[in-house]
Parts: sequence; C-alpha cells; structure tokens
Amino acid sequence: MEYWMVMTGGKDEPGGINGGLIRRGCDAPPEGTGMNGYCCTMIVDNFDATAEKILAAGGRVAMPKMALAGMAWQGYFIDTEGNTFGIHQVDPNAK
Repeated sequence: MEYWMVMTGGKDEPGGINGGLIRRGCDAPPEGTGMNGYCCTMIVDNFDATAEKILAAGGRVAMPKMALAGMAWQGYFIDTEGNTFGIHQVDPNAK
C-alpha cells in the first residue's frame, strides 16, 4: 500500500498535526454522504485494547488493523453516528 507521511513538526517535537495520505481504495462516495477524504486519527497506547472499547461502545471496523511497517499499527472505525476515525499505535516492530 502506498502511504505518504505528513509531518508538521520535528521528530523530537511532541504534538503537531501529523498523519499521512493513502490512495483511495474505492470510488469516492457521492456528494453529501459524509466523510469523503479526511479522517482524524488518534495515537493510542494499545491498539487492541482501544479497538475492543470502540466495538463495545457500538463502533464498527471500517478498515482492520494493519502494520505501517517499521512504524506503527493503524486501523479505522465508524462511530455510532457514521463518522470514520482512525487509531494509531506507535510500534517500530510492526510488520
């Protein structure tokens, strides 16, 4: 999968609005149907524990957990109002 990092600060700077771009895996949704190409992603300490809480609260998996090789675990979910969001666990051993 192609993935382009977007960093707003230096490696040693906490915070910032960091993320990345991935190629769309399907046709763009029709106008007026909600999220079309931007999705907030939150850093979490434990991907699996956070995913369990999301699912227990009524969220659904939009894109399963995947490795961003040598960097992190990433996955996307849909909340109870239909919004897509991601969670990201830093892990240099991810593969």
